[in-house]
Amino acid sequence: MGMNNNRVEHFEYCHNQQSQTIIKIQHPDDITIMPPPMEVHKVELPPKRTTLHKLRQRLSEIFFPDDPFYRFKNQTWFMKFILGLQYLFPIFQWGPQYNFRLLRSDAISGLTIASLAIPQGISYAKLANLPPIIGLYSSFVPPLIYSLLGSSRHLGVGPVSIASLVMGSMLSESVSFTQDPILYLKLAFTATFFAGLFQASLGLLRLGFVIDFLSKATLVGFMAGAAVIVSLQQLKGLLGIVHFTTKMQIIPVLASVFKQRDEWSWQTILLGFSFLAFLLATRHISLKKPKLFWVSAAAPLTSVIVSTILVFLLRNKAHNIAIIGNLPKGLNPPSTNMLYFNGPFLALAIKTGIVTGILSLTEGIAVGRTFAALKNYQVDGNKEMMAIGLMNIAGSCSSCYVTTGSFSRSAVNYNAGAQTAVSNIIMAAAVLVTLLFLMPLFYHTPNVVLAAIIITAVIGLIDYQAAFKLWKVDKLDFLACLCSFFGVLFISVPLGLGIAVSISVFKILLHVSRPNTVVLGNIPGTQIFHNVNQYKEAARVPSFLILGVESPIYFANSTYLQERILRWVREEEERIKENNESSLKCIILDMTAVTAIDTSGLDTLCELRKMMEKRLLKLVLANPVGNVMEKLHQSKILDSFGLNGVYLTVGEAVADISSSWKAQP
Repeated sequence: MGMNNNRVEHFEYCHNQQSQTIIKIQHPDDITIMPPPMEVHKVELPPKRTTLHKLRQRLSEIFFPDDPFYRFKNQTWFMKFILGLQYLFPIFQWGPQYNFRLLRSDAISGLTIASLAIPQGISYAKLANLPPIIGLYSSFVPPLIYSLLGSSRHLGVGPVSIASLVMGSMLSESVSFTQDPILYLKLAFTATFFAGLFQASLGLLRLGFVIDFLSKATLVGFMAGAAVIVSLQQLKGLLGIVHFTTKMQIIPVLASVFKQRDEWSWQTILLGFSFLAFLLATRHISLKKPKLFWVSAAAPLTSVIVSTILVFLLRNKAHNIAIIGNLPKGLNPPSTNMLYFNGPFLALAIKTGIVTGILSLTEGIAVGRTFAALKNYQVDGNKEMMAIGLMNIAGSCSSCYVTTGSFSRSAVNYNAGAQTAVSNIIMAAAVLVTLLFLMPLFYHTPNVVLAAIIITAVIGLIDYQAAFKLWKVDKLDFLACLCSFFGVLFISVPLGLGIAVSISVFKILLHVSRPNTVVLGNIPGTQIFHNVNQYKEAARVPSFLILGVESPIYFANSTYLQERILRWVREEEERIKENNESSLKCIILDMTAVTAIDTSGLDTLCELRKMMEKRLLKLVLANPVGNVMEKLHQSKILDSFGLNGVYLTVGEAVADISSSWKAQP
């Protein structure tokens, strides 16, 4: 097959996997029909269904894509009860098969993540501007609830840096945690309640697709910006500054650091940067050699123990080093009476709860699915939402703030050999022992070490490799990432997140309202038609303009598609004139990728057909899918297209229309 300026010198179809020439074109103006003729298949309508049946099927696809009720089919009522109990409480599913071998693995992993959870709980509570003891409370009750309700075997539950940062920044913008600590604590518990209520509602109503609006690009930029802000905020502890800004933007934070230079403490700086270097070194070792995961896992608790001993021994000489102080012993006190449901700050608590709820839910489900994929088992997203939501509701009533599945704890849990959710129970038991008996040991723990632990934890959130990949693959995603990053740095955490989500939604609207259309050509020796720009060997068929529409046709894009198709026709006529080819006679719309159409789209097809008729051009549809074909039929549009207006494939359309032209006298 030779081509010159897209002119076709020889063109043939193969039918039924036999080399039978159906159409032979020696020149664009010389079309010869060769026997045997190609069979033209009728485009069938889908089976007739009632409106109620369509609605039920559509709702089922939206809310129950995984068909959670399949296991209940053809079961007795007793078995349905047992299966329902196992579905609501996964512990009844794996509990009967639990044995000592599994317990040994879970005990080791549970104690390992406890060594990480205790210092992290204290540190992240300070990140949220809450008393350190709240972080330990949040590492006790929620893991117990999740072990009963959660479907992940490796998720390590507890406070996380992102949710802690967002809660701290959003609440402190309106309420001072130093001047009004009781109100601040009430709002934190209330925000946790609404976060759990929102999460559980998403799971119960099976609306998990809501969190999909937080795209990967948005989260990459958001987490990087948050990590930078968190790290800069910790300069207060690393430098020993007493009076520090409560704002979360980069400029006020840096200004406060240099404005308070007279408060810098060399003792604090020496201690802080020494442990920061130690923690970063252990993290580097574990990243380079995953088998040594325990090195970085044990480093935070080791730092707390060593620094506490040092400060205790040097307590008479190191007066400038701030310490945690007294932490109350005992179990979580009830906090139901502290929930704030009436007052001027209720809207703030709800807003904070929803934002932190979405972020923690996104992280928890993503982490759970990541480790489930490594062990080849499934995590039910909606069930996870309910589990995380219910544990946060319970946590808000027991002096806990927002918790979810932590990536760092889950990674340690996985590498330590966890087999079931019992590892969370073991971790909670270790935290219980700490709460009951070991709290006085944390009295001399320096705040500077907690700052170093936070910096080490959040620095891993800066994923520059993912940002570089976004730049290479999708520039609009990279723009969303940058807007999220700089929005968090220079405006605020929630507004930065809102800007990034808005850009992601704009990207969706852009794809819907401006869908892609391509010119298709034939791959020599086949009946395959592909984009002529993607496949250089794909040749245009003389007298035909074959266009592929790669999107549903809705009210949002129907006008654009009409204008774009008319432009394609104009450009094709100009190209034909320049190359002195045979005149354009037929436009074929390949509707393989048109998965849906609405009334505006149907009107657009009618208008296009009329416009083409006025220009003595034939408009033909190829391969409309079932529901599109059904709407074409119901709207009576097929009558206007006639018998030869709809074809099963582009190949059949070209062959049949070419035959009809040749058959005409």
